[in-house]
Amino acid sequence: MGATAHKATRSFRSQDVDRRWYVLDATDQVLGRLASEVARRLRGKHRPTYTPHADTGDFVIVVNAEKVKLTGQKREQKTYYRHTGFTGHLKQTTAAELLDGPHADRVVRTAVRGMLPKNALGRKLLSHLKVYAGPEHKHAAQKPEVLSLG
Repeated sequence: MGATAHKATRSFRSQDVDRRWYVLDATDQVLGRLASEVARRLRGKHRPTYTPHADTGDFVIVVNAEKVKLTGQKREQKTYYRHTGFTGHLKQTTAAELLDGPHADRVVRTAVRGMLPKNALGRKLLSHLKVYAGPEHKHAAQKPEVLSLG
């Protein structure tokens, strides 16, 4: 038997990555499927240069977040909680109230945040996500590519 060539796993650094911008229309997209694809792109798992401990992902712009689809009874039954910091002041809001109100982007942002690592890397990756309730965004200068979910 001859000697086998052993290749070491290559680790990439954040500054070695060529970042791209993607724009994704959330109209009639199921929230969980949309969020998992966005989290995958933010993390960089779609690239051969993926490194678990480094930021090797892309920037993602989500437009029309208010038109995202929730299956079953989730629109009325899914509840989001937040705490004011004062004793007994736990606030709760349904998905319908958020989507119909001025903060429709929070539904998508919260879903994606839950799919990212719960550490400093996850917080950094979340800053690469730009979510807008309507069809307009202010990142035209970055020349984002249109990303479509099958």
